[in-house]
Amino acid sequence: MKINLKDFKYGKDGLIPAIIQDYKTNDVLMLAYMNKESLKRTIKIGKTCFWSRSRREYWVKGMTSGHFQYVRSIAYDCDMDALLIKVRQVGVACHTGNRSCFYRKIKK
Repeated sequence: MKINLKDFKYGKDGLIPAIIQDYKTNDVLMLAYMNKESLKRTIKIGKTCFWSRSRREYWVKGMTSGHFQYVRSIAYDCDMDALLIKVRQVGVACHTGNRSCFYRKIKK
């Protein structure tokens, strides 16, 4: 099915949440935000590209660390307001050095 990137329901800030998941293990690695342009760049280059809310700039995951995320698939939810991106993760996903950003638990 052909989808137009403008058909997604972006927030008032122009962003859509993107859940990043390991394509082999299904581990959730991180959550980041994309806008139309970063999603377009992700599709074009085959690596995740996000919009940094704090730095107000685009960033390709791994450009600084070498821990790239190679896109295997991109899915969207029924409301078209969230993305699920399955990737082949090189190295760790979290800036803390942990494989996943979800390494802390409230309750086991």
